[in-house]
Amino acid sequence: MSAADPIPPCVLIAEGDPWVRDMLSEMLLSVRCDARLQVCADGPQALAALASQPDLIIAARELPGIDGLDLLRNVRAKGRKPVIPFILMSNRSDTASVREAIPLAPTAYLSKPLNMDSLRHRLEALLVHVGEQIACPVQALLPGLTLPRFLEQKRATADGGPLFADVQAALKRALHPHGLDLKVLEADVRNDPQITAVLIAAANSAALHREGSVTGLLQALNKLGSIQSMNLILGLTLKRSARVRDPELARHAEHYWNLSLRTAEFASGLARQLGLDHERCYCAGLLHCLGDLAVLRCLQEWQLAGGALEARDINKSLEDFGAAFGSALRTRWRLPLTLRELIAAIYQLGGGVYSREILAMNLAGQMARLPEGQGVERLAEGKTARLLKVEAGDLARLVKITL
Repeated sequence: MSAADPIPPCVLIAEGDPWVRDMLSEMLLSVRCDARLQVCADGPQALAALASQPDLIIAARELPGIDGLDLLRNVRAKGRKPVIPFILMSNRSDTASVREAIPLAPTAYLSKPLNMDSLRHRLEALLVHVGEQIACPVQALLPGLTLPRFLEQKRATADGGPLFADVQAALKRALHPHGLDLKVLEADVRNDPQITAVLIAAANSAALHREGSVTGLLQALNKLGSIQSMNLILGLTLKRSARVRDPELARHAEHYWNLSLRTAEFASGLARQLGLDHERCYCAGLLHCLGDLAVLRCLQEWQLAGGALEARDINKSLEDFGAAFGSALRTRWRLPLTLRELIAAIYQLGGGVYSREILAMNLAGQMARLPEGQGVERLAEGKTARLLKVEAGDLARLVKITL
């Protein structure tokens, strides 16, 4: 990696946790946007990837198959000159573990959860030379690629919806001398569907999945801890199109965000009234439009890549792909089945016996979509309200409190 070398650096990332892998990739690309990444989920994959002669390796010590220390040992045994920079990350920061790695000369031994500021400084020192100019133009669309085909390709890999919370302000308010006040942070970001979904998904990942599923934001924050939560949230801000900038797309995003908030508030209010889990119901309501928001974010990427976009294209794309994007995200992120069932209930009731939570979510969805100025009497006469034994007066009071 010399300043005169025009070839972008090749970086190997080896990490078992998918959320940490993604966070590391975004961090690295934010430092060196032209880097060629090889991302591996286990030791054998990483060992095979050494054949590509990476310029930098970032690996977890606790890799499945072959651990990161053995990977480092293999790299050093090859005796390559100059020495390949190797950043070793580990959950183990005790003296014995660090001493075991020192003879293999890792460039850095970083304890998890990672200090992202420290990691950024190390990456900048390793990957960016003084005075170096790095150009990263937006990749152009392939000739003949249509918008529907573009969205179909994006469905399985979409990053989710845009951010709405002021992340920097939220973290600043929550930060105190002893770390993050997670309750303060939760209060500031609980209305953001993307942050909520990612933190719940990360808390339910294989690395942390124990003692039951996590279905609420504060529960996720407590399971992840201050540093990991902060890293994941900051990682979301690094992603391309993290915020929707186009005015027309932003208008649609605002509509779906407001619909999500209304549904969440009605769901939480009904749950409290009925003695149900109001935090879980709130999260289900908040996340139910994530597919539509993800489509809007992908439409911005299409536009940034040079694709034409008219108002009718936006409406058609939302109609055709909103539900599919939402289903794909919830499945890929492995959101708990309980949450997925509650989200599905917002749209319609399936067959069989309904739980009270399912009914509450369905009624909350009806209330959120009630035309402005229309009373709740017809809702109270409907099947869902009658099964819940919720009367028009109860619904009217809830509407008044929420709106």
